[in-house]
Amino acid sequence: MPRRKDQDGLYQRGDSPFWWASYTGARGARTRRSTETADRKEAEALLAKWKLAAHLEKQWDAPPSHTFDELMLNYLQETKSRKRSSERDRYSAKQLYTAFTGRTLDSLTAMDIRGYSRQRQAAGAQPATINKELRLLSAALNYAAREWGWVTKNPVHGRTLPEPEGRIRWLSIDEAQALIEAAEAEPQVAAYLPDFIRLALHTGMRKGELLGLEWSRVDFSANLIHLAAINTKNGKRRSIPLNDTARSALIHRAGFRAKHCPASPWVFCDTEGERIANVRRSFDTACRKSGIVDFHIHDLRHTCAARMVSAGIALAEVRDLLGHASITMTERYAHLAPENIRAAVAVLDRASRSGHAESEEKTTNKGNVLI
Repeated sequence: MPRRKDQDGLYQRGDSPFWWASYTGARGARTRRSTETADRKEAEALLAKWKLAAHLEKQWDAPPSHTFDELMLNYLQETKSRKRSSERDRYSAKQLYTAFTGRTLDSLTAMDIRGYSRQRQAAGAQPATINKELRLLSAALNYAAREWGWVTKNPVHGRTLPEPEGRIRWLSIDEAQALIEAAEAEPQVAAYLPDFIRLALHTGMRKGELLGLEWSRVDFSANLIHLAAINTKNGKRRSIPLNDTARSALIHRAGFRAKHCPASPWVFCDTEGERIANVRRSFDTACRKSGIVDFHIHDLRHTCAARMVSAGIALAEVRDLLGHASITMTERYAHLAPENIRAAVAVLDRASRSGHAESEEKTTNKGNVLI
């Protein structure tokens, strides 16, 4: 006969394949929660652990065990206003929930983290994607330890997966022109797209930075775009110089604004002045019509970086323009400047010839002494 829900113990529900636990919490309230397992012995072990934790908290004021669900809910709520990656975090959290919902934080182990990575790989997720999810969990655990004192260990630390070298795809001058022409072919669908592409190619700004760009941060007199810390991915302010092409694109957007929505604060907006939320569909259409394959919006940024490095611009200057957190990220483009390396190895040639000539001179002088 099934155990009644108002008594301590395990029971089953018709809407769940798992065993459910019912016990009295530390403050005397009835607690019912899923054990997230269909194995009776595992469920019994979890129930015993939860009852012990409740007893210790009640009798000895031992700190309560917090769950993964509590962790993610509180962490995402507290950090969403100051994190640029909140949308990505929500996607990562959704994946993490499938594996860790209901688990107490003090029960998470290194084996659980490795198991999660294997499970996600088996589902087809790439190492970079899995690492984003693990880094979210790691950041939440570190935050919980620092701000709330919930945990004393972080089983994620040091357990991210090795990632292959990052993908770098860029456009040739002809391809870029073909893409812009394809975007211009249907102005009634996405009139903003040609200007978006030109600005991305000539400023290296990220998609989010462009779509979130306000006119108050465009300085035509100084030919600069000013990005505050809140507007950038890494939380660091930077100013972006405008060349003639970027300036023309912004002037075109200003004309659109003056005609349709003079009060709109957004550079990229519709005729009602509302901010353009996403350009992916129109961008993919322009790529298809121009015959460009395997090209993403972020690759416009890669194209900007590739052109500058190929033209001999110093990596440190490219880093500052793009707003990379470190020179390491910019070094991905170093191979695009072979002339710099050619000049470096030419120094070895000159040094070798100089050393050889010096050696011959010493031999000659020595011979002269003997004679």
